[in-house]
Amino acid sequence: MAEAALRDLAPADAVSAYKRMLGDIIDRRPSGTRQRLATALAKNRSFVSQITNPAYATPIPANHLDLIFEVCHFSAAERRDFTRLYALAHPKRAGVDGQGRSTLAVHLPDLGDEDKNRKLHGLVSGFVRQIVKLIDDGNGGMKRR
Repeated sequence: MAEAALRDLAPADAVSAYKRMLGDIIDRRPSGTRQRLATALAKNRSFVSQITNPAYATPIPANHLDLIFEVCHFSAAERRDFTRLYALAHPKRAGVDGQGRSTLAVHLPDLGDEDKNRKLHGLVSGFVRQIVKLIDDGNGGMKRR
């Protein structure tokens, strides 16, 4: 879907679009993928039907996305397109950045000293920035999910 068309999508239309996309991807996968997904999510097959049916307004929970991507073997392009739609549909929902990457919050312990807390935060933030740079610079030889 073109960027201009994506920006014009209402959240409800984006929900329908990402559900349609998930359904299409599952339909192109080997038989039994719906059941494997239901099992991996610890849900009934009817739940998978609901999250792949654009007629149902029920959104896909953000915490299920990584497992869906893994079980359904999303390509990098499919993952990017899906997460863009998901981010448009749920702009305030944590867990998806709209660029095809999941986000993760890291909760650091309180070290009981503001200076130590600030230093720890700086160390962890710097480390994460270096990892992102390594991945973004030609994927750094790493395969992105």
